[in-house]
Amino acid sequence: MNILLDESAPRLIKTRLAEFSISTVQEMGWTGLKNGELLALAERQFDVFITADQQLRYQQNLAGRRLAILVLPGNQVPMVSRLLPMIAQTLRDMAPGTFVELPLPL
Repeated sequence: MNILLDESAPRLIKTRLAEFSISTVQEMGWTGLKNGELLALAERQFDVFITADQQLRYQQNLAGRRLAILVLPGNQVPMVSRLLPMIAQTLRDMAPGTFVELPLPL
């Protein structure tokens, strides 16, 4: 499974979830691309896109995409750190084209 980490998501996801093949938007040279263009490029090379962009679902037509999308409830490092086990499990369970929004941790 190839995963693309959006600019809005903390890089600690890549460093702490080393069991997954994760690339960042920055590493791909795609910094600053608009979401539509970014998703089109990502869909050609990746299986999952992780973002903290809460508006993505409303700004983009996601119907018919094979790219699975995981939306974090925010991008604050302490909160995302607490979510790492849930992020890992969600990634293991994601099917192509699914859209998952993780809840805020309690």
